[in-house]
Amino acid sequence: MSEELADWSALHQRAAELVRLAKEEDLGARDATGELLTSESVAQYRLAGRECGVLCGCPLVPTVLAAYDERLVVEWSEEVADGYRIEEPPNPLAVIRGPLRSVLAVERTLLNFLQHLSGVASLTRRFVDAIEGTHARIYDTRKTIPGFRALDKYAVRCGGGCNHRMGLFDAILIKENHLAGVEPGRLAGVVFEMLNRASELDPAPVFVEVEAHGFDQFEALLSVVGIDVIMLDNFSLPEIEQAVRRRDELGLGDKVELEASGGVTLDQVRAVADTGVERIAIGALTHSAPALDLALEPV
Repeated sequence: MSEELADWSALHQRAAELVRLAKEEDLGARDATGELLTSESVAQYRLAGRECGVLCGCPLVPTVLAAYDERLVVEWSEEVADGYRIEEPPNPLAVIRGPLRSVLAVERTLLNFLQHLSGVASLTRRFVDAIEGTHARIYDTRKTIPGFRALDKYAVRCGGGCNHRMGLFDAILIKENHLAGVEPGRLAGVVFEMLNRASELDPAPVFVEVEAHGFDQFEALLSVVGIDVIMLDNFSLPEIEQAVRRRDELGLGDKVELEASGGVTLDQVRAVADTGVERIAIGALTHSAPALDLALEPV
């Protein structure tokens, strides 16, 4: 995990920029409907969870509220924070107070952030719960909404998952396209040469991973020193089990982790974890997570 993802404080600047853009596209120069209201009364709205899941985005709420009106305040229910499990809906999460016009103006932007991030955290938690008791871990990918990667990866962590590389800059992942045209017999040598050049990179990559398509490629990669993770791309369950056995037979279990990848679903993930792999990468955590049903309701 990149250092910049260690905690929310490191994400504040990125989050604030996203809030600015969201306000600009939604509010523009005015709230045409809100200007028709004559009441300046202080409103009180309850943020409620309408379905079970994992809440994410709490530290972002004050930033969103302040962007619209500094008079808007939030008061969280006891024990509610990022990672909180919403159970027995409707689950009251917080109360937001402030001028009625401002509450109504901020509502959609606030919910858009919270519902998306909570959806990512909730889907991640479902995968994490499904493999409980194994030694596998659930990882995200780079398949994120542009501009939201840091927040999406934060949400994955809130759901109990792990972060893969942040981008192209912090780790090495040699994939099939990088090795196009390389004959199987030359694969190990070509990868070894690439990793020799990697020693010149500054800063050094967080980890080195190489993608294997088929068992022959996997076998060849086991002979290359310097690989931290081998990705088993679209391997069948028997192939994954075979790969784990072969890795362990060679005494590489504490040197090379194996990562299953390629369309792993919630129904399949337990069986994949039971093969003995250490990592399971799932793009759906961020590119296909449904929004969690949250609502602002007048009290």
